[in-house]
Amino acid sequence: MGDFDLSLREDADRFHAARASGGLQLRLVEQAFGEEYPAQVEPSSSCTWSVLAEMVRRLRLAPGELLVDLGCGRGGTGLWLARALATRLIGVDLSPVGVKLAAARATDFLPEGRARFQVGTFESTGLPDACADGVVSMDALPFAPDREAALRELARILRPGARAVFTVGERLPGHPRYDPAEPGWAERAARAGLLVEAELERPEEAALWLRLYELWEQHEAELRVEIGDEATEQVLIEARQARPVMRHHRSLLLTVRASAPARGPASVQAP
Repeated sequence: MGDFDLSLREDADRFHAARASGGLQLRLVEQAFGEEYPAQVEPSSSCTWSVLAEMVRRLRLAPGELLVDLGCGRGGTGLWLARALATRLIGVDLSPVGVKLAAARATDFLPEGRARFQVGTFESTGLPDACADGVVSMDALPFAPDREAALRELARILRPGARAVFTVGERLPGHPRYDPAEPGWAERAARAGLLVEAELERPEEAALWLRLYELWEQHEAELRVEIGDEATEQVLIEARQARPVMRHHRSLLLTVRASAPARGPASVQAP
């Protein structure tokens, strides 16, 4: 890993270690998300019951098949989906702390041996070609340093005809960092050789985050006690930076499919 990847990994390690402490942080997320909060998942993202249901519907996995969770973090989303779909699971994350925490949770969801977690990046997962019957990624792919390379890697590990479902965000006109020349996620996926099946907008997500930002600010003193000054400053900076541009941002759930190999001419058998 280069210096940038090392810095990103260290940030992710700190993030997952802080979230694993539970307590006030999880209670605030639960309060902000309300009835949409999937408690067993303990999400560090915008994972909700609605998103999980949509992922189950779109992945179309059969029992015993292999689901890969890219950017798995502490494993909650992938583990919940693997249990719901009766599949096997491999989680990949660049954070050794996240991978360790995910592995520790695995038997809360799945029988021994049905899940494993490993350190890897979006651009280099360490998985074999065409090994995955489905791929999921919850709010993680946007953190890939090279998004095109990440999508090419996703396409490489999907078996022909298999689907990936992932959540991403895109900037809209009015956002200070909006670039009309920047390709959208659907265009990037198509460039990587993936077929775009569905692009579902999630307009409800903004309200969830705005409520959470308000709660972070209301409970600043308690957060400083629980997770320390540095981690608290990070979430407060996120709230201050994200809130003004939220209306110039759209959240998406994207479903893509790996191209199936072209069929050759049908063989003619002798009678």
